[in-house]
Amino acid sequence: MDLLEKLEKELSLKELQIKSLLTITQAINDNVPEDGLFNMYRSFLSWEMGISKMCLFVKATESWRIVTQINVEEDYEQELIDECLLHKRLHTVKEDDHVYLQMFDIIIPVFHKKNPIAYALIGGIKDKEDIYNKIQFITTITNIIAVAIENKRLFRRQIKQERFNKELELAKEFQQMLIPEHMPISDQFELDTYYKPHYNIGGDYVDFIKFSETRFAVVIADISGKGIAAALLMSNFQAMLHSLIFQYRDLETFVFALNQAVYRITKSDKFITFFIAEINLDNSELTYINAGHYPPVLYNNHELKSLKTGSSVIGAFEKLPFIKEEKIQLSKDALLFCFTDGLIDLKNEAGDYYDELRLMNFVKDNSKISAKEFNTKLVKDLELFKGEEEYVDDIAILTTKITK
Repeated sequence: MDLLEKLEKELSLKELQIKSLLTITQAINDNVPEDGLFNMYRSFLSWEMGISKMCLFVKATESWRIVTQINVEEDYEQELIDECLLHKRLHTVKEDDHVYLQMFDIIIPVFHKKNPIAYALIGGIKDKEDIYNKIQFITTITNIIAVAIENKRLFRRQIKQERFNKELELAKEFQQMLIPEHMPISDQFELDTYYKPHYNIGGDYVDFIKFSETRFAVVIADISGKGIAAALLMSNFQAMLHSLIFQYRDLETFVFALNQAVYRITKSDKFITFFIAEINLDNSELTYINAGHYPPVLYNNHELKSLKTGSSVIGAFEKLPFIKEEKIQLSKDALLFCFTDGLIDLKNEAGDYYDELRLMNFVKDNSKISAKEFNTKLVKDLELFKGEEEYVDDIAILTTKITK
């Protein structure tokens, strides 16, 4: 009779376990929220397995948190997880284990690809009969719940990453719309650009503004930061630039107003290095302002000149502390080379930079060729120089050649 009762009890326990397993599995298939799964786990251990103490830790991003518990004070949360992290397999709590573990009987770790994703602390098992089978089944249920939660987390991360990638792609397309695809060429001048973002979305900006057939401006800028935030600021910057450039006759007033407009948006949290040059072909005059940008190089009258005159960066101060424009008389075949600092930050395998001296010599040696040929040759020189090294920043190039 005792044997029969024992077999009936074991059969009843097996039926209960199968029923609980099916219930939890169905809940996972029905995409029951995490809290619902935790409540089911807690109820199963408390009511059906007779567990009086339980604590389930789950890893959320970089930190651990208690997601459900039975009769456990959360004051010891960090101490408990520190002790759990020492174990990679099922552990029976012993007398020499930490005092915080003494209220429990076993530690059940759950790993995913060699990384811990959950720990269950189980204690106070009321019915000690067939305890091995009970612990084995509790371990199974714990693994099922923990893996289901981890899958939910990974799925959310995948959805978030896909959404971010989509936003990034849209921002990239939007940014490409802001930068002129083709620069004008006439019998008096020619322009050519090259742009290589370090990531999908860069912070460099080039532009061309036409006032008349013989008067135009070229612009290059480097917006602090990368990614979507830089693309949004670039959009606002372009709109403000095109709105203000036609309102003022001189560059000093224009740049002063442009700085105030940018500052209203950035509040000095971000800034823009900026260079603008207005070229008047009627009197062969170039007027420029350099607002904290790496100095462009002008090859003019067989001489090289770094264009440094101007002001501080745009958007860092409510009012620019100083501002000054410079006028230069242009010779025939003058060449203006503008670039962002990603170019001179480029290093080769020996650790040498593509420095100002190398750049100056390149401009001087190639000042007679067309703007497009100049840029093509420069890009090849950059590739040859860096060898197997990677680009460390965005590179934007804007070359203007006076041909008459």
